[in-house]
Amino acid sequence: MSTSRFVTLEPRAGASSRWVQLSLGVIAMVATSNLQYGWTLFVNPIADKFHWSLAAIQVAFTFYILAQTWLVPFVAYLADCFGPRLIVAGGGVLVGLAWVINAAANSLPALYLGGIIGGIGAGSVYGASVGNALKWFTDRRGLAAGLTAAAYGAGSALTIIPIAHTIKNSGYQSAFLGFGLLQGLVILSVSLALRTPENRAEDDATRIRYAEQSCTPQQVLQAPLFWLLYVMFVMICSGGLMAVAQLGPVAKDFGVATMPVSFAGLTLAALPLALSLEGITNGLTRPFFGWVSDYIGRENTMFVAFSLEGMAKLLMIRFAHNPVLFVLFSGLIFFAWGEIYSLFPAISCDLFGRRYATTNYGLLYTAKGVSALFIPIGSLLRAATGGWQTILVLTCLLDLGAAVLALFVLKPLRKKRVSSIAQLSLARTNQRE
Repeated sequence: MSTSRFVTLEPRAGASSRWVQLSLGVIAMVATSNLQYGWTLFVNPIADKFHWSLAAIQVAFTFYILAQTWLVPFVAYLADCFGPRLIVAGGGVLVGLAWVINAAANSLPALYLGGIIGGIGAGSVYGASVGNALKWFTDRRGLAAGLTAAAYGAGSALTIIPIAHTIKNSGYQSAFLGFGLLQGLVILSVSLALRTPENRAEDDATRIRYAEQSCTPQQVLQAPLFWLLYVMFVMICSGGLMAVAQLGPVAKDFGVATMPVSFAGLTLAALPLALSLEGITNGLTRPFFGWVSDYIGRENTMFVAFSLEGMAKLLMIRFAHNPVLFVLFSGLIFFAWGEIYSLFPAISCDLFGRRYATTNYGLLYTAKGVSALFIPIGSLLRAATGGWQTILVLTCLLDLGAAVLALFVLKPLRKKRVSSIAQLSLARTNQRE
């Protein structure tokens, strides 16, 4: 099915080089994050101006997610072949253009166009940055992927309150235009220094620490483990994306959106505070759980995180009418959800190798696009049931189901695969000797 090879634990470069590369990817991801995590701030102002339904407006977010995810394998393959620099630079241009289009949009098709262009740009930045981190840090994949993905989750915390302030005082169009241009320029600037590490086989047996199987994208698509990971990704991602896109309307329906909450000496309305805390927790969880998974294993970490997310949703149903508890439990949901963007790329590279790490994770990342199809369904279910409780219960069951799959299905299959790879690698080493 595939070839097996020994690789060095670290690329042939100084430690400072790989940390610089990681930092550049982090900056690019920070500047991209508001396309997804700041979107909910714009939903109600757009609805108030044009009197479009929330479900119709959220189709733009669905288009964004679909474009971001489904084109990632293509741009990731280009990044594997030509390096991340051009891919991230092009993504930066599209990120800025998308929000300029949103600022001028006076029809739903125009808003959808902005979502599509923004998705292509964000997918280019995301795929190339995560893939590059995996290649530079073969020894700390969970941590490296976590730090890079954390920038995408936590980066919005830097601008959520300024964006909300701009929307309130100058209108949502000004926020789209000003922050869109700024974010695009930042991404374009840092892309100029990105590069890929060398990927050399290691002949000196004294420096070999583990055997890694490098699979082509075609081989990955034929692997049952890939499709198990894909199903689990969809199960976890669906509920998280609903929360990201619908947190504003959820807070409004529970009657806590504008209620004051004091935190760290500041008093803010519950919704902006929850969104800021979302960015922080959604960012911290990625390097934290990625680092934990480097030590206790990916599947064990998945079981803990997925179970925690499910329990947090049950608590949200019971206590969301209290503004303090709404902020607390929404933060806990995102803390337990965001780690999928460190654990899944890490285990994908563990299983399928470094050579096509960007492309192979890009294929897995399309599961996020499948998950996005459930976002408008969430709004429709809310309209049909009169509340968000049904959605929270359903996504809680998906979380707990994925936790069980991680521990009792994925873990045994992964161990079997790793054992067979190690035996094949040992046999080939003995033949060479």
